[in-house]
Amino acid sequence: MTPAAFKRSIRDLQVWCSSCMVAFSDSEPIGVLIGAKRPSATLVHKIAVHPDHCRQGHAHHMLASLGSKLAILGPPRIVAEVPDANAPARGLFAASGYVPEAVLTDYVLSWDANSREHGDGAPVEGFVIPVTIDDLAANGLLGDADRAAGVACWQRSVETLRARKDEVSGLAVASDERIEAYLLYVERGGGEGEIVAFRSLVEDGTARLAELLSRLRAGAMKTVRFAKVAATEIEGGWLETLGFSRAGDHSLYAATARSQ
Repeated sequence: MTPAAFKRSIRDLQVWCSSCMVAFSDSEPIGVLIGAKRPSATLVHKIAVHPDHCRQGHAHHMLASLGSKLAILGPPRIVAEVPDANAPARGLFAASGYVPEAVLTDYVLSWDANSREHGDGAPVEGFVIPVTIDDLAANGLLGDADRAAGVACWQRSVETLRARKDEVSGLAVASDERIEAYLLYVERGGGEGEIVAFRSLVEDGTARLAELLSRLRAGAMKTVRFAKVAATEIEGGWLETLGFSRAGDHSLYAATARSQ
């Protein structure tokens, strides 16, 4: 975490300085908790303890202190997105009263010269056009629609998308009457990209989604990642049908703030 990255997280994720804490041993800083705050919840974005001071209760104490503060000031809901591969972190949140609410899955799609197109092969009607976050908002496709679709990941929520809108590009399939599917992404360089929103608004199997992915591929994209996707966010099996592979899971842990 560099100073520049920390400043970006304040803008993009609403990291809230009064929800960040440092643990000390005498005058030596040995642990840190970085919290992001929105009206709906506080996210434990990062929590770490120096290896020489692990398993001494410091991380639990920082979580408990944050809970005591939010019990008074709000919001009462606290969440964390914990990689399933990080057993110590999962143990910490479970022992601190957090309950797993959902599984968030990372997906990756790679193309090479021999890759074939995926999807159901159905013909696509409509036009593929550039689209911005402001365009989607003007058509009522952000906000409540985003939450109704089951987006649970803090980094891809509507608040984060609005904050990052200057770096997010988009494509949409549109008819004469409306936007029927859209894909928002961030280019990472070197042929890599990050999908931040991916949705079909019509019942067409995966045809429109496949068409949008084919446009990314045609633009020299080689690998795209779609992080922390909830099962409610996109029809089960569609991402695999489109050629994505699972790359790891996260558990969404949640707790209600309470005074100690």
